[in-house]
Amino acid sequence: MGKITKGWMIGFLAFILILTGCSSDAGSEEGGDSSKDENGDTVTLEVGSWRTEDTAKYEKLFEAFNEKHPDIKLEFKPSKNTEYNTILNTELKSGEGPDILQLRPYAAGAELADAGYLEPIDDLNGLDTFPDSSLMAAQGSDGTQYGVPLNMSTTQMFYNKKIFDELGLEEPQTYEEFIEINETLKKEGYTPLAMGTKEGWLMSLMHGIVGPSQYGANEFVEKVENGETNFVSDEFKASIEAMDELKAYFPDNYEGLGMEDIRTLFFTEKAAMFPLGSWEIEVLKEMNPDLQLDFFMMPSAFGKEPTITTWVDGSYAINANSEHKEEAKKFLEWMTTEEFGQLFTEEFSMVSAVPGVQSDNQLVSGLAKAAEQNSTPYLILVHFAKGNPSTKATLETELQGMYLGEQTPEGVAEAVQKSAESYYEPFQK
Repeated sequence: MGKITKGWMIGFLAFILILTGCSSDAGSEEGGDSSKDENGDTVTLEVGSWRTEDTAKYEKLFEAFNEKHPDIKLEFKPSKNTEYNTILNTELKSGEGPDILQLRPYAAGAELADAGYLEPIDDLNGLDTFPDSSLMAAQGSDGTQYGVPLNMSTTQMFYNKKIFDELGLEEPQTYEEFIEINETLKKEGYTPLAMGTKEGWLMSLMHGIVGPSQYGANEFVEKVENGETNFVSDEFKASIEAMDELKAYFPDNYEGLGMEDIRTLFFTEKAAMFPLGSWEIEVLKEMNPDLQLDFFMMPSAFGKEPTITTWVDGSYAINANSEHKEEAKKFLEWMTTEEFGQLFTEEFSMVSAVPGVQSDNQLVSGLAKAAEQNSTPYLILVHFAKGNPSTKATLETELQGMYLGEQTPEGVAEAVQKSAESYYEPFQK
Protein backbone atom coordinates (compact mmCIF):
# COMPACT_ATOMS: atom_id res chain seq x y z
CA MET A 1 0.00 0.00 0.00
CA GLY A 2 2.87 2.37 0.86
CA LYS A 3 4.51 1.77 -2.53
CA ILE A 4 1.25 2.44 -4.38
CA THR A 5 0.73 5.69 -2.47
CA LYS A 6 4.28 6.87 -3.15
CA GLY A 7 3.96 6.13 -6.87
CA TRP A 8 0.65 7.91 -7.08
CA MET A 9 2.13 11.01 -5.42
CA ILE A 10 5.07 11.12 -7.82
CA GLY A 11 2.72 10.90 -10.79
CA PHE A 12 0.45 13.56 -9.40
CA LEU A 13 3.34 15.98 -8.85
CA ALA A 14 4.61 15.43 -12.38
CA PHE A 15 1.12 16.14 -13.71
CA ILE A 16 1.02 19.43 -11.76
CA LEU A 17 4.41 20.46 -13.10
CA ILE A 18 3.27 19.83 -16.67
CA LEU A 19 0.16 21.93 -16.12
CA THR A 20 2.22 24.72 -14.59
CA GLY A 21 4.63 24.71 -17.51
CA CYS A 22 1.76 24.83 -20.03
CA SER A 23 0.16 27.70 -18.16
CA SER A 24 3.41 29.65 -18.13
CA ASP A 25 3.99 29.05 -21.85
CA ALA A 26 0.47 30.14 -22.68
CA GLY A 27 0.90 33.34 -20.74
CA SER A 28 4.07 34.18 -22.67
CA GLU A 29 2.54 33.42 -26.04
CA GLU A 30 -0.51 35.53 -25.33
CA GLY A 31 1.58 38.48 -24.11
CA GLY A 32 0.33 38.25 -20.55
CA ASP A 33 0.53 41.39 -18.39
CA SER A 34 3.77 41.46 -16.40
CA SER A 35 2.72 44.51 -14.39
CA LYS A 36 2.42 42.59 -11.15
CA ASP A 37 5.44 42.07 -8.98
CA GLU A 38 6.89 38.73 -7.93
CA ASN A 39 4.12 38.33 -5.36
CA GLY A 40 1.39 38.94 -7.91
CA ASP A 41 0.54 42.35 -6.44
CA THR A 42 -0.15 45.59 -8.28
CA VAL A 43 2.97 47.61 -9.13
CA THR A 44 3.05 51.17 -7.82
CA LEU A 45 5.21 53.72 -9.63
CA GLU A 46 6.23 56.96 -7.97
CA VAL A 47 6.24 60.01 -10.25
CA GLY A 48 8.46 62.95 -9.32
CA SER A 49 7.87 66.53 -10.45
CA TRP A 50 8.28 70.18 -9.44
CA ARG A 51 4.61 71.00 -10.19
CA THR A 52 3.00 70.80 -6.74
CA GLU A 53 0.06 72.85 -8.01
CA ASP A 54 -0.86 70.16 -10.57
CA THR A 55 -1.53 67.27 -8.19
CA ALA A 56 -5.29 67.05 -8.83
CA LYS A 57 -4.78 67.27 -12.59
CA TYR A 58 -2.22 64.47 -12.60
CA GLU A 59 -4.54 62.26 -10.61
CA LYS A 60 -7.07 62.51 -13.44
CA LEU A 61 -4.43 61.60 -16.01
CA PHE A 62 -3.30 58.65 -13.92
CA GLU A 63 -6.87 57.39 -13.57
CA ALA A 64 -7.18 57.30 -17.37
CA PHE A 65 -3.90 55.36 -17.63
CA ASN A 66 -4.97 52.96 -14.87
CA GLU A 67 -8.10 52.07 -16.84
CA LYS A 68 -5.82 50.67 -19.54
CA HIS A 69 -3.34 49.16 -17.11
CA PRO A 70 -5.23 48.18 -13.94
CA ASP A 71 -2.13 46.50 -12.49
CA ILE A 72 -0.04 49.70 -12.60
CA LYS A 73 -0.74 52.44 -10.07
CA LEU A 74 0.87 55.87 -10.32
CA GLU A 75 1.53 58.11 -7.33
CA PHE A 76 2.34 61.77 -7.94
CA LYS A 77 5.02 62.91 -5.49
CA PRO A 78 6.02 66.48 -6.38
CA SER A 79 8.53 68.67 -4.56
CA LYS A 80 8.55 72.44 -4.24
CA ASN A 81 9.74 74.08 -7.45
CA THR A 82 12.79 75.71 -5.86
CA GLU A 83 13.80 72.52 -4.03
CA TYR A 84 13.16 69.90 -6.73
CA ASN A 85 16.62 69.89 -8.32
CA THR A 86 18.42 69.49 -4.99
CA ILE A 87 16.08 66.78 -3.70
CA LEU A 88 16.15 64.82 -6.96
CA ASN A 89 19.95 64.94 -7.31
CA THR A 90 20.42 63.81 -3.72
CA GLU A 91 18.07 60.85 -4.22
CA LEU A 92 19.58 59.80 -7.55
CA LYS A 93 23.13 59.94 -6.20
CA SER A 94 22.12 57.56 -3.42
CA GLY A 95 20.53 55.13 -5.89
CA GLU A 96 16.99 56.11 -4.97
CA GLY A 97 14.39 58.54 -6.30
CA PRO A 98 11.05 58.21 -8.13
CA ASP A 99 10.52 55.55 -10.79
CA ILE A 100 9.44 58.20 -13.29
CA LEU A 101 10.81 61.71 -12.99
CA GLN A 102 10.16 65.02 -14.66
CA LEU A 103 13.25 66.34 -16.42
CA ARG A 104 14.21 69.96 -16.58
CA PRO A 105 14.73 70.67 -20.28
CA TYR A 106 17.92 70.70 -22.32
CA ALA A 107 21.23 71.02 -20.39
CA ALA A 108 19.79 70.23 -16.95
CA GLY A 109 18.26 66.96 -18.15
CA ALA A 110 21.38 66.09 -20.14
CA GLU A 111 23.48 66.33 -16.99
CA LEU A 112 21.38 63.66 -15.28
CA ALA A 113 21.54 61.46 -18.37
CA ASP A 114 25.30 61.80 -18.73
CA ALA A 115 25.70 60.91 -15.05
CA GLY A 116 23.99 57.57 -15.69
CA TYR A 117 20.89 58.26 -13.61
CA LEU A 118 18.40 57.78 -16.45
CA GLU A 119 17.27 54.82 -18.54
CA PRO A 120 17.82 55.15 -22.33
CA ILE A 121 14.55 54.93 -24.30
CA ASP A 122 15.68 55.09 -27.93
CA ASP A 123 13.60 51.99 -28.64
CA LEU A 124 10.41 53.34 -27.03
CA ASN A 125 7.31 52.94 -29.19
CA GLY A 126 5.83 56.27 -30.29
CA LEU A 127 8.89 58.52 -30.15
CA ASP A 128 8.51 59.22 -33.86
CA THR A 129 5.37 61.17 -32.94
CA PHE A 130 7.58 64.14 -32.03
CA PRO A 131 9.77 66.34 -34.24
CA ASP A 132 13.51 66.32 -33.59
CA SER A 133 13.32 69.86 -32.20
CA SER A 134 11.12 68.57 -29.37
CA LEU A 135 13.05 65.37 -28.70
CA MET A 136 16.35 67.24 -28.26
CA ALA A 137 15.01 68.70 -25.00
CA ALA A 138 15.43 65.31 -23.30
CA GLN A 139 18.61 63.88 -24.80
CA GLY A 140 22.03 63.17 -23.41
CA SER A 141 25.06 64.97 -24.80
CA ASP A 142 25.60 62.04 -27.19
CA GLY A 143 22.09 62.32 -28.64
CA THR A 144 20.64 59.30 -26.79
CA GLN A 145 16.96 59.78 -25.95
CA TYR A 146 16.02 59.68 -22.26
CA GLY A 147 12.68 61.46 -21.98
CA VAL A 148 9.29 61.94 -23.62
CA PRO A 149 8.32 65.61 -24.15
CA LEU A 150 5.35 66.73 -22.08
CA ASN A 151 4.37 70.21 -23.17
CA MET A 152 5.39 73.18 -25.24
CA SER A 153 5.71 76.31 -23.15
CA THR A 154 5.34 79.74 -24.65
CA THR A 155 6.17 83.18 -23.33
CA GLN A 156 4.29 86.23 -24.50
CA MET A 157 2.70 89.40 -23.22
CA PHE A 158 -0.53 88.67 -21.35
CA TYR A 159 -2.80 91.65 -20.97
CA ASN A 160 -6.01 92.68 -19.24
CA LYS A 161 -8.66 93.19 -21.93
CA LYS A 162 -10.90 95.15 -19.57
CA ILE A 163 -8.20 97.76 -18.92
CA PHE A 164 -7.25 97.95 -22.59
CA ASP A 165 -10.90 98.48 -23.59
CA GLU A 166 -11.38 101.07 -20.86
CA LEU A 167 -8.49 103.13 -22.24
CA GLY A 168 -9.19 102.42 -25.91
CA LEU A 169 -5.95 100.49 -26.36
CA GLU A 170 -5.36 97.86 -29.02
CA GLU A 171 -2.73 95.17 -29.38
CA PRO A 172 0.48 96.82 -30.63
CA GLN A 173 1.62 96.11 -34.17
CA THR A 174 5.04 97.73 -33.77
CA TYR A 175 7.51 98.01 -30.91
CA GLU A 176 6.95 101.77 -30.92
CA GLU A 177 3.23 101.21 -30.32
CA PHE A 178 4.12 98.86 -27.44
CA ILE A 179 6.09 101.67 -25.76
CA GLU A 180 3.21 104.10 -26.37
CA ILE A 181 0.81 101.69 -24.62
CA ASN A 182 3.13 101.57 -21.62
CA GLU A 183 3.22 105.36 -21.49
CA THR A 184 -0.58 105.61 -21.65
CA LEU A 185 -1.08 103.05 -18.90
CA LYS A 186 1.41 104.80 -16.65
CA LYS A 187 -0.29 108.18 -17.13
CA GLU A 188 -3.67 106.62 -16.34
CA GLY A 189 -2.45 105.28 -13.00
CA TYR A 190 -1.92 101.62 -13.90
CA THR A 191 1.31 99.67 -13.51
CA PRO A 192 2.07 98.87 -17.17
CA LEU A 193 4.23 95.77 -16.63
CA ALA A 194 3.87 93.30 -13.75
CA MET A 195 7.55 92.42 -13.36
CA GLY A 196 10.01 92.17 -10.48
CA THR A 197 13.73 91.49 -10.48
CA LYS A 198 14.12 89.63 -7.19
CA GLU A 199 14.08 86.16 -8.82
CA GLY A 200 16.68 85.61 -11.51
CA TRP A 201 14.66 83.25 -13.68
CA LEU A 202 12.15 86.03 -14.31
CA MET A 203 14.94 88.05 -15.91
CA SER A 204 15.91 85.46 -18.51
CA LEU A 205 12.24 84.70 -19.13
CA MET A 206 11.40 88.32 -19.87
CA HIS A 207 14.49 88.67 -22.04
CA GLY A 208 13.22 85.65 -23.98
CA ILE A 209 10.11 87.69 -24.81
CA VAL A 210 11.66 91.12 -25.41
CA GLY A 211 15.02 90.08 -26.86
CA PRO A 212 13.85 88.70 -30.22
CA SER A 213 12.08 91.99 -31.00
CA GLN A 214 15.49 93.68 -30.90
CA TYR A 215 18.02 91.16 -32.21
CA GLY A 216 15.98 89.81 -35.09
CA ALA A 217 14.58 86.53 -33.74
CA ASN A 218 15.36 83.41 -35.79
CA GLU A 219 17.83 85.10 -38.12
CA PHE A 220 20.01 86.06 -35.16
CA VAL A 221 19.59 82.64 -33.52
CA GLU A 222 20.84 80.93 -36.68
CA LYS A 223 23.88 83.20 -36.87
CA VAL A 224 24.72 82.58 -33.21
CA GLU A 225 24.43 78.82 -33.72
CA ASN A 226 26.92 79.05 -36.61
CA GLY A 227 29.28 81.39 -34.79
CA GLU A 228 28.64 84.18 -37.32
CA THR A 229 27.71 86.60 -34.53
CA ASN A 230 27.77 86.60 -30.74
CA PHE A 231 26.50 88.26 -27.57
CA VAL A 232 28.65 91.39 -27.82
CA SER A 233 27.08 92.20 -31.18
CA ASP A 234 25.06 95.39 -31.58
CA GLU A 235 21.89 93.31 -32.00
CA PHE A 236 22.23 91.52 -28.68
CA LYS A 237 23.32 94.68 -26.86
CA ALA A 238 20.15 96.34 -28.17
CA SER A 239 18.09 93.59 -26.52
CA ILE A 240 19.71 94.31 -23.14
CA GLU A 241 19.24 98.06 -23.59
CA ALA A 242 15.53 97.47 -24.26
CA MET A 243 15.29 95.47 -21.02
CA ASP A 244 16.91 98.37 -19.17
CA GLU A 245 14.54 100.94 -20.67
CA LEU A 246 11.45 98.91 -19.72
CA LYS A 247 12.16 99.31 -16.01
CA ALA A 248 10.40 102.68 -16.29
CA TYR A 249 7.15 100.68 -16.55
CA PHE A 250 7.80 98.21 -13.73
CA PRO A 251 6.01 98.49 -10.35
CA ASP A 252 7.42 100.60 -7.53
CA ASN A 253 10.15 98.79 -5.59
CA TYR A 254 10.44 96.18 -8.35
CA GLU A 255 13.86 95.13 -7.05
CA GLY A 256 12.18 93.37 -4.10
CA LEU A 257 9.31 91.77 -5.98
CA GLY A 258 9.17 88.05 -6.88
CA MET A 259 6.81 85.80 -8.77
CA GLU A 260 3.96 85.80 -6.24
CA ASP A 261 4.08 89.58 -5.98
CA ILE A 262 3.86 90.31 -9.70
CA ARG A 263 1.21 87.66 -10.29
CA THR A 264 -0.90 89.29 -7.57
CA LEU A 265 -0.49 92.72 -9.16
CA PHE A 266 -1.84 91.34 -12.40
CA PHE A 267 -4.78 89.24 -11.23
CA THR A 268 -5.93 92.01 -8.87
CA GLU A 269 -5.96 94.23 -11.98
CA LYS A 270 -3.49 96.81 -10.69
CA ALA A 271 -1.09 95.95 -13.52
CA ALA A 272 -2.23 95.80 -17.14
CA MET A 273 0.38 93.51 -18.72
CA PHE A 274 2.17 90.38 -17.53
CA PRO A 275 5.19 89.09 -19.51
CA LEU A 276 5.15 85.44 -18.55
CA GLY A 277 4.53 81.84 -19.61
CA SER A 278 1.55 79.86 -20.84
CA TRP A 279 1.45 77.81 -17.62
CA GLU A 280 0.03 80.87 -15.86
CA ILE A 281 -3.34 80.72 -17.63
CA GLU A 282 -5.03 78.32 -15.22
CA VAL A 283 -3.36 79.87 -12.17
CA LEU A 284 -4.61 83.34 -13.07
CA LYS A 285 -8.13 82.09 -13.77
CA GLU A 286 -8.23 80.36 -10.40
CA MET A 287 -7.09 83.52 -8.67
CA ASN A 288 -9.57 85.72 -10.53
CA PRO A 289 -12.28 83.88 -12.51
CA ASP A 290 -13.53 87.23 -13.88
CA LEU A 291 -10.15 88.23 -15.27
CA GLN A 292 -10.46 89.12 -18.96
CA LEU A 293 -7.19 87.63 -20.12
CA ASP A 294 -5.64 87.75 -23.57
CA PHE A 295 -2.16 87.89 -25.10
CA PHE A 296 -0.16 89.41 -27.91
CA MET A 297 3.11 88.39 -29.49
CA MET A 298 5.98 90.81 -29.04
CA PRO A 299 6.13 93.12 -32.08
CA SER A 300 9.42 93.64 -33.88
CA ALA A 301 11.41 96.86 -33.65
CA PHE A 302 12.29 96.51 -37.34
CA GLY A 303 8.96 95.86 -39.02
CA LYS A 304 9.41 92.10 -39.08
CA GLU A 305 6.89 89.47 -37.97
CA PRO A 306 6.00 89.41 -34.26
CA THR A 307 7.31 86.47 -32.27
CA ILE A 308 6.27 84.09 -29.54
CA THR A 309 9.05 82.29 -27.67
CA THR A 310 8.71 78.51 -27.38
CA TRP A 311 10.50 75.51 -25.88
CA VAL A 312 9.80 72.06 -24.49
CA ASP A 313 9.28 72.72 -20.80
CA GLY A 314 9.86 69.38 -19.19
CA SER A 315 9.82 65.73 -20.21
CA TYR A 316 9.38 62.48 -18.30
CA ALA A 317 12.18 59.95 -17.93
CA ILE A 318 12.77 56.64 -16.15
CA ASN A 319 15.07 56.29 -13.17
CA ALA A 320 17.90 53.90 -14.12
CA ASN A 321 17.59 52.33 -10.66
CA SER A 322 13.85 51.70 -10.85
CA GLU A 323 12.80 48.12 -10.20
CA HIS A 324 9.85 48.53 -12.57
CA LYS A 325 11.31 49.90 -15.80
CA GLU A 326 9.00 47.93 -18.09
CA GLU A 327 5.91 49.25 -16.32
CA ALA A 328 7.34 52.77 -16.43
CA LYS A 329 7.88 52.42 -20.19
CA LYS A 330 4.19 51.69 -20.63
CA PHE A 331 3.37 55.08 -19.16
CA LEU A 332 5.94 56.86 -21.33
CA GLU A 333 4.56 55.09 -24.40
CA TRP A 334 1.09 56.34 -23.49
CA MET A 335 2.51 59.88 -23.31
CA THR A 336 3.26 59.71 -27.04
CA THR A 337 -0.39 59.14 -28.00
CA GLU A 338 -2.97 61.65 -29.15
CA GLU A 339 -5.24 60.42 -26.35
CA PHE A 340 -2.72 61.54 -23.74
CA GLY A 341 -2.06 64.82 -25.53
CA GLN A 342 -5.76 65.63 -25.64
CA LEU A 343 -6.32 64.77 -21.98
CA PHE A 344 -3.28 66.79 -20.97
CA THR A 345 -4.44 69.84 -22.91
CA GLU A 346 -7.95 69.65 -21.48
CA GLU A 347 -6.84 69.24 -17.87
CA PHE A 348 -3.83 71.55 -17.81
CA SER A 349 -4.85 74.22 -20.35
CA MET A 350 -1.36 73.98 -21.84
CA VAL A 351 -0.02 73.28 -25.30
CA SER A 352 0.73 69.56 -25.54
CA ALA A 353 4.02 68.42 -27.05
CA VAL A 354 2.03 65.86 -29.07
CA PRO A 355 1.60 67.54 -32.48
CA GLY A 356 -1.86 68.35 -33.79
CA VAL A 357 -3.75 68.32 -30.49
CA GLN A 358 -6.63 70.83 -30.45
CA SER A 359 -8.05 72.75 -27.50
CA ASP A 360 -11.50 74.12 -26.74
CA ASN A 361 -9.82 76.82 -24.66
CA GLN A 362 -9.63 79.81 -26.98
CA LEU A 363 -6.54 81.22 -25.30
CA VAL A 364 -4.63 77.92 -25.42
CA SER A 365 -5.72 77.38 -29.00
CA GLY A 366 -4.47 80.85 -29.91
CA LEU A 367 -1.10 80.20 -28.29
CA ALA A 368 -0.76 76.89 -30.11
CA LYS A 369 -1.52 78.54 -33.44
CA ALA A 370 0.94 81.36 -32.76
CA ALA A 371 3.60 78.81 -31.80
CA GLU A 372 3.11 76.98 -35.10
CA GLN A 373 3.39 80.14 -37.20
CA ASN A 374 5.58 82.67 -35.36
CA SER A 375 7.79 80.81 -32.91
CA THR A 376 11.35 81.62 -31.97
CA PRO A 377 13.36 79.46 -29.55
CA TYR A 378 14.09 80.46 -25.98
CA LEU A 379 17.69 80.99 -27.03
CA ILE A 380 19.45 81.22 -23.68
CA LEU A 381 17.72 78.08 -22.35
CA VAL A 382 17.78 75.88 -25.44
CA HIS A 383 21.37 76.56 -26.51
CA PHE A 384 23.19 78.26 -23.62
CA ALA A 385 22.17 76.61 -20.37
CA LYS A 386 25.62 75.07 -19.94
CA GLY A 387 28.63 76.31 -17.99
CA ASN A 388 29.26 76.72 -14.27
CA PRO A 389 27.50 78.96 -13.58
CA SER A 390 25.52 78.51 -16.76
CA THR A 391 25.27 81.25 -19.36
CA LYS A 392 21.57 81.43 -18.56
CA ALA A 393 22.35 81.99 -14.87
CA THR A 394 24.97 84.57 -15.83
CA LEU A 395 22.43 86.52 -17.87
CA GLU A 396 20.02 86.46 -14.93
CA THR A 397 22.57 87.63 -12.39
CA GLU A 398 23.94 90.37 -14.63
CA LEU A 399 20.45 91.67 -15.45
CA GLN A 400 19.64 91.81 -11.74
CA GLY A 401 22.84 93.80 -11.26
CA MET A 402 21.80 96.15 -14.06
CA TYR A 403 18.45 96.82 -12.42
CA LEU A 404 20.24 97.60 -9.16
CA GLY A 405 22.40 100.13 -10.99
CA GLU A 406 25.54 98.02 -10.56
CA GLN A 407 25.95 96.93 -14.19
CA THR A 408 25.57 98.45 -17.65
CA PRO A 409 23.89 96.84 -20.69
CA GLU A 410 27.32 96.59 -22.32
CA GLY A 411 28.67 94.88 -19.22
CA VAL A 412 25.80 92.38 -19.24
CA ALA A 413 26.51 91.45 -22.86
CA GLU A 414 30.24 91.05 -22.20
CA ALA A 415 29.63 88.78 -19.20
CA VAL A 416 27.22 86.59 -21.18
CA GLN A 417 29.71 86.30 -24.04
CA LYS A 418 32.57 85.38 -21.70
CA SER A 419 30.45 82.62 -20.16
CA ALA A 420 29.44 81.17 -23.51
CA GLU A 421 32.99 81.22 -24.84
CA SER A 422 34.06 78.82 -22.09
CA TYR A 423 32.27 75.90 -23.76
CA TYR A 424 30.53 76.96 -27.00
CA GLU A 425 32.79 75.76 -29.81
CA PRO A 426 31.55 78.18 -32.53
CA PHE A 427 32.72 81.04 -30.27
CA GLN A 428 36.16 79.48 -29.81
CA LYS A 429 37.26 79.61 -33.46
